Order: sequence, then structure tokens, then C-alpha cells
Amino acid sequence: MARDEVIHQPTRLQIMATLITLDPEAQIDFTKLQQLLELTSGNLSTHVQKLEAAGYVQVTKEFIKRRPKTWLAVTTDGVEAFRKHVAFLEDIMKVSRG
Repeated sequence: MARDEVIHQPTRLQIMATLITLDPEAQIDFTKLQQLLELTSGNLSTHVQKLEAAGYVQVTKEFIKRRPKTWLAVTTDGVEAFRKHVAFLEDIMKVSRG
């Protein structure tokens, strides 16, 4: 099993770990995720774009009272990729323990 280069980056791993804890079909507000992970909006946006391009995150934008609101959710492919990456990390830990 190989590591997932998209998810392996620490900030993207944090994003995915947070999204994976949501109920199925649930979304999180971009601003709430930004605050939770203590990231700048630009930093979070850059990493979300990479996750979205990989098909791991779905981004939904809407306007509420004329203000833009961005929602993020993990996709089925994202759940599978995250689980495989975690399995890869667990395999590393098993090998290192002997």
C-alpha cells in the first residue's frame, strides 16, 4: 500500500481528518473549518482546491443574505482515499514496532 501524496501533506491530512468525522452527507462551513484548524483563508483555500481537484472534497457555494457562503464535504472517493492512507500509516507503525 502506498501513501496518498494529496492527503499526506499535513494541512490536507488535518482537513480530511476533520471532514471524515462529519456525519455522512454533512457539510462544514469554510469559516468554521478555518477557525477550527487555525488556518488563514488563503491557506485553507489552496489546500481545499487540491483536495477538490483530486475528487476528495466537494465544495458548494451559495449566497445567504447576499453574502457568499462556502460549504465543504468529503466525497465517497475522499473517504476511501483517507481510509487507505490511514491503513498505510498503520502499516508503517506496525513495521517500526517490529
